[in-house]
Amino acid sequence: MPVYQLTRYPKEVVLRDGARVVARPMVREDMQRLLAFFIRVDEADRHYLKEDVTSPKVAQQWSEGLDYDRSLPLLALADGRVVADATLHRRRAGARCHVGEVRVVVDPEYRNRGLGTALISELAAIAYEAGLERLTYEVAARAQTTALQTAERLGFVRLATLPGYIKDVKGSPDDLVIMDLPLGRWYEWWQF
Repeated sequence: MPVYQLTRYPKEVVLRDGARVVARPMVREDMQRLLAFFIRVDEADRHYLKEDVTSPKVAQQWSEGLDYDRSLPLLALADGRVVADATLHRRRAGARCHVGEVRVVVDPEYRNRGLGTALISELAAIAYEAGLERLTYEVAARAQTTALQTAERLGFVRLATLPGYIKDVKGSPDDLVIMDLPLGRWYEWWQF
């Protein structure tokens, strides 16, 4: 079973514009900060997340049930408030135990500054060091074009496109793009 090496955290991350944030794994005491973060995120962006992240009950379950081996939330903080949440999910047994899934949400004020790129890179490094072989990332084709482009720049490739599989906040269909980042030797080469 992979073990995550987290001794490098907390870690300062310098954004493209010179701003600095601190990246570190979520702790139980972050519940209110995380909830406040998700409430600041636009409803149209939250629509694509897999849970109701504005629910205090959901935030409480996450904070009380922290299990880094199953779900590793990496937070970015600026002046004590959460400005991004990037999570590495994985199954601990069975046919997919060698695969992780990445999910990322960035505060609107911190988008297009390199924060999402930095956090995905951090999670990829953690997954690689733990012996995971692949990472997947799901993106709405039209609604999340920046996320799609960022993932491709980081080496993710489009595995599949599911036409009309999801709907936007207005109910219009959008394609779900499933992306894959092979780790191992290919990942080592990519890290230049």
